[in-house]
Amino acid sequence: MKTNARNNKPAVADKQAGLFDRFSSSVTKAAGSTGAFFSAAGLVLIWALTGPVFHYSETWQLVINTGTTIITFLMVFLIQKSQNKDSLAIQLKLNELVAANEFASNRLVSVEDMTEEELKVIQKYYSRLSEFTKNEESLQQSHSIDEAADMHNLKKGLETQLGNSIKRGKI
Repeated sequence: MKTNARNNKPAVADKQAGLFDRFSSSVTKAAGSTGAFFSAAGLVLIWALTGPVFHYSETWQLVINTGTTIITFLMVFLIQKSQNKDSLAIQLKLNELVAANEFASNRLVSVEDMTEEELKVIQKYYSRLSEFTKNEESLQQSHSIDEAADMHNLKKGLETQLGNSIKRGKI
């Protein structure tokens, strides 16, 4: 049996996974199109117009209920598959940007794997950093809370010195 060199799994599984990826992406794109919407609306309209022909019977109602339920049920899985793939791709792109920026915190790589409590701690960190940098001329001046706090304290110290010099009449 032929195997994939990366993970020693059968190559057939990779082909099937790739086929399902392509299928789910295609169906998701098609389902989100204008044509799909108007097609679905047209089917509902045709169904509604056939009501008098079928005397608004239970079978007539069952047709639309069953059809929409089956389609909705299957689309949930296809859309979720596509969403998972897109989300992973976005996370990888963001990880690359974080890793490539010398001033970025590498703690943010794989942040999506953290618990909610850990995410709240990081949120507090960035909220505090935001407070320090609100009055900065450039958003890129501060890269950490410590650096922002040091810069804030330095500026406050300079302001105090300048104020004292003005009071003493030296300026």
